[in-house]
Amino acid sequence: MGDRFRNFGETAKGLARSPLGIIALFIVLVYGVASLVTTFAGALTTAERMPLIYFLVFFPVLVLMVFAWLVSNHHERLFGPSDFRDEKHFMQLVVAASLGAARAAKGESHPSKSEMEELVKVVRTTAPGRAEGGDRWRNHILWVDDRPENNTYERHAFEALGLRFTLALSTDDAFERLAQARYAAIISDMGRREGPREGYALLDRLRQEGDLTPLFFYASSNAPEHKRETREHGGQGCTNNAQDLFEMVTAAVVSGQTA
Repeated sequence: MGDRFRNFGETAKGLARSPLGIIALFIVLVYGVASLVTTFAGALTTAERMPLIYFLVFFPVLVLMVFAWLVSNHHERLFGPSDFRDEKHFMQLVVAASLGAARAAKGESHPSKSEMEELVKVVRTTAPGRAEGGDRWRNHILWVDDRPENNTYERHAFEALGLRFTLALSTDDAFERLAQARYAAIISDMGRREGPREGYALLDRLRQEGDLTPLFFYASSNAPEHKRETREHGGQGCTNNAQDLFEMVTAAVVSGQTA
């Protein structure tokens, strides 16, 4: 009996590493309760049996509903790192799912096969390391946007690689953050409540103060003239495409780590 409990404990520990495994544990729980009901049915009164019967009837339905909700809305979270050959494969899934959701939220198509191949290459070759101690700023990005809820999926993609974010809602807010911490890169929108070209105001002020932190605009335009203007102001990139942003910022962060 002791060996059985130990074996079950090891199995439960392995299943608990991913959402699918946890759902499987709940199913095992249902079977365990069903065994108790059938084994001790004669020793239980009707009042004692009824809660167990209700549990056996409705709990599997609840588990099925939760599973259906996960598949429909959060399919990228059904697996854990241990379900993949290595951590990079897990990161590829999370990054691809997050960027696909970001593009869908903006009415764009999901990444094509060639774009996915490029994304896999980026994750494999330029994923930033996990900075520790005093170098933790190398994995820290400042994102300036007065509507941060519009960039949730994009941040999920970066966070899958170990990057972390501080959010600022305005130019003044951004400079308060910059006075308190160092960042590997800055991502900014363009138009905010302060003005339609407030992104350039942020960039110009940074460069005037001698701050050379790489800055990327994630705005509504991907026009060549806006890319050129960004470089003229001292910025590193401008795009409205989630995957382009991911590739540019990741490359800049890794470049800063290896400098």
